[in-house]
Amino acid sequence: MLPRLTRTGRLAGAAAGAAMLTACASEPPPGPPPPPMGGAATPQGCAADKLADDALVGKPEAEAIALLDGCAWRIGQRDAQQFPGTMDYRPDRRTLGIAGGLVVWVKRG
Repeated sequence: MLPRLTRTGRLAGAAAGAAMLTACASEPPPGPPPPPMGGAATPQGCAADKLADDALVGKPEAEAIALLDGCAWRIGQRDAQQFPGTMDYRPDRRTLGIAGGLVVWVKRG
């Protein structure tokens, strides 16, 4: 047989439950979706194929992504935050490092 809760015990339980519900209700709304993290290659290739990889360094992220449309690419780092990548080596894929909205490095593989 379970022990009966006293009136104080019931009030304490109700207060704890109300505190938990209040904490859940005060979570901030989700932010905007993250920007694109990569693209797949197409048979046509992309505008960046006509440029050296170093030509992307110093360009704004949006401009670099536009040049890479049709190429295999991904973002490996943004503002010192590392993103997971796969270990497969693909010489056609570019991995970009972004800092302050600009491309700061490009690696192949």
